[in-house]
Amino acid sequence: MPASRTAAPSAGAFAASTTDTAHSSTPSAGAAALTAIDYLKQVLTARVYDVAIESHLDPARALSRRLNNKVLLKREDQQPVFSFKLRGAYNKMANLTPGQLEKGVICASAGNHAQGVALSAQRLGTRAVVVMPTTTPQVKVDAVKTLGGDVVLAGDSYSDAYEHAVKLQAEQGLTFIHPFDDPLVIAGQGTIGMEILRQHQGPLDAVFLAIGGGGLISGVGAYIKAVRPDVKIIGVQMSDSSAMAQSVASGGRVKLADVGLFADGTAVKEVGAETFRVAGQVVDEFITVDTDAVCAAIKDVFIDTRSIVEPSGAMAVAAVKQYVARQQTTGGTYVAVLSGANMNFDRLRFVAERAEVGEEREALFAVTIPEERGSFRRFIEAIGNLPAGPRNVTEFNYRISDAAQQGKAHVFVGLTTAGKGESPRIAAAFEQAGFSAIDLTHDELAKEHVRYMVGGRSRLAVDERLMSFVFPERPGALLKFLNLMSPSWNISLFHYRHQGADDGRILVGMQVPAADDAAFHTFLDELGYPWVEETNNPAYRLFLQR
Repeated sequence: MPASRTAAPSAGAFAASTTDTAHSSTPSAGAAALTAIDYLKQVLTARVYDVAIESHLDPARALSRRLNNKVLLKREDQQPVFSFKLRGAYNKMANLTPGQLEKGVICASAGNHAQGVALSAQRLGTRAVVVMPTTTPQVKVDAVKTLGGDVVLAGDSYSDAYEHAVKLQAEQGLTFIHPFDDPLVIAGQGTIGMEILRQHQGPLDAVFLAIGGGGLISGVGAYIKAVRPDVKIIGVQMSDSSAMAQSVASGGRVKLADVGLFADGTAVKEVGAETFRVAGQVVDEFITVDTDAVCAAIKDVFIDTRSIVEPSGAMAVAAVKQYVARQQTTGGTYVAVLSGANMNFDRLRFVAERAEVGEEREALFAVTIPEERGSFRRFIEAIGNLPAGPRNVTEFNYRISDAAQQGKAHVFVGLTTAGKGESPRIAAAFEQAGFSAIDLTHDELAKEHVRYMVGGRSRLAVDERLMSFVFPERPGALLKFLNLMSPSWNISLFHYRHQGADDGRILVGMQVPAADDAAFHTFLDELGYPWVEETNNPAYRLFLQR
């Protein structure tokens, strides 16, 4: 749910008169907004190629064949810092006065913008202070230090780091380099649009761009709409981080209470004032994608390029696939901007697992079979007789439990599929064969935790409530949880699996009497970690509940 909302831009704001923004962080209060022509000029004169390359526009041949449409990949993952962020940061910094460069610059970032600012400062001979949350993975801290940035670790979140950066800016007279809400940053990112139209001069139906704060889509969209207004600009957001889409729909900037962190490069709670204004004028459509679709898109990019992009970098590809499936298009030409490739190696295991589900090459089921001789054989025969032929079993979990006393056995099974949308038909085939089946293919709890925990029932788990938490990956996160928890409550189940991200997904069974319900919700509020109660989830009830 949105926490706050600010006013929408007035009609025709994108056509207002221009102002000098060369040395401002963001448009000042009451300043006139840049027009479409102003942004076109800004992009054409942007200073990015001292550090950035003109990235390739490569055909995705395998994906194009599958989709019966031409898909082109704009390879921003090839930039020196493996992200487009270098363009906007350098363009902003190259327009600073000698006095500003002498004092230095500062930014708050845990990722790609930090590296862009650090490299830009190195090239311009100025000092760059980069404030990063204490939760930032060491690989990202080391990358910024290698580029010459002065890293300051502060706070547990981006918001904490930002507040500390503002304080240091005032104390040291530094210039703040905003990651997205600055016309010069927007114009720097807009050079991607200029390159796309120069590299591909034939028919072009749409350009797909991931959105975090909105700098990339504002810059690219402003340029393309000024030169080729017939080309659609489609913004892509994660389903759990869709601040821009919600803002445009609401007519005012929406601040999200929480955002998902899988695609951390686009995990922004509130978009910029200028990016909101511009995006509202140039974006034709918004598409939201989920984790599984993005993992599948990472695999698609790898198949065509043998390169691995980060989740945010693959969002545009996931959206192209979704758009083509929904619109049933053939023969179209689409550009997907691969915005970055700063992927933690440890996350690849998670991506590989979820890519199969994202493409629905694997389906997951909870199947109930009679606890009697011959039933297991009959179940295996049913798998062999499924529509479209027999399937490979990708996972099979079973353990005898109290259900056996009722003549039932619960099996967690994964199967390869013959195509998308097949899991409901497989579940129906099991039902026709006499086996009760629940399709868990799209059940997040089943995919994230239960598949690794089948057989974990306990008669001792009285008053158990199953809670899914997102813990920050930092020392003390679990201790905070335990310190706030009432000593009269007991942990009856705990599952954690490191996925190489900045946060960890934890499944906890907590024995909390019904009389303590109010105290339990107070505990959740004080803890402050995102949570979902899963006590009524069917996967839990079949495989884990006492």
